[in-house]
Amino acid sequence: MGKAKFITSSMVKPGAVVIDVGINRIADDSTKRGYRIVGDVDFEGVLPLASKISPVPGGVGPMTVAILMRNTLKAYRKAHIIN
Repeated sequence: MGKAKFITSSMVKPGAVVIDVGINRIADDSTKRGYRIVGDVDFEGVLPLASKISPVPGGVGPMTVAILMRNTLKAYRKAHIIN
């Protein structure tokens, strides 16, 4: 998507699992760098509705690695016909 806080609470069903992989810089004069990183989801607005939600930054890295490893193992097993 690539738009900061584009996904709002009106777009999310109660109890949904929200995995935000967007990385966007928004101006924030209160930080040393002058910006902060946010996702494509309005985290604060969606948080009360979601059963689970990944924070940005920091929420997807370990999950991405775990899924990549799982898919690599699946591909190896399929290529070598191992169940």
